[in-house]
Amino acid sequence: MMRSELIDRLARRFPQLVVKDAEEAVKVLLGAMIDALIQDSRIEIRGFGSFSLNYRPPRAGRNPKSGETVHVPGKHVPHFKPGKELRERVDFAPAPVVTRKKAA
Repeated sequence: MMRSELIDRLARRFPQLVVKDAEEAVKVLLGAMIDALIQDSRIEIRGFGSFSLNYRPPRAGRNPKSGETVHVPGKHVPHFKPGKELRERVDFAPAPVVTRKKAA
């Protein structure tokens, strides 16, 4: 799901919200989550999961084109761990129907 789809779904689900209000709500929520991660805080949404930062130490990598060794600096990366309720709902959900477009 993309941000625009989430905004549309919120606006449809809550008719008292105009699209601009739903867009602002999503913007504020995601902004607060980003700010919390920047401050190295853990975000936990009960029934959904938690977001945290993992540190990846510096390492030696390879340039795939030339094969030469390059230094990859250490960095923090966002990590999501699904909650128990989300895992159970996904595990027991019916499998999505995959449709293929026919070639012209």
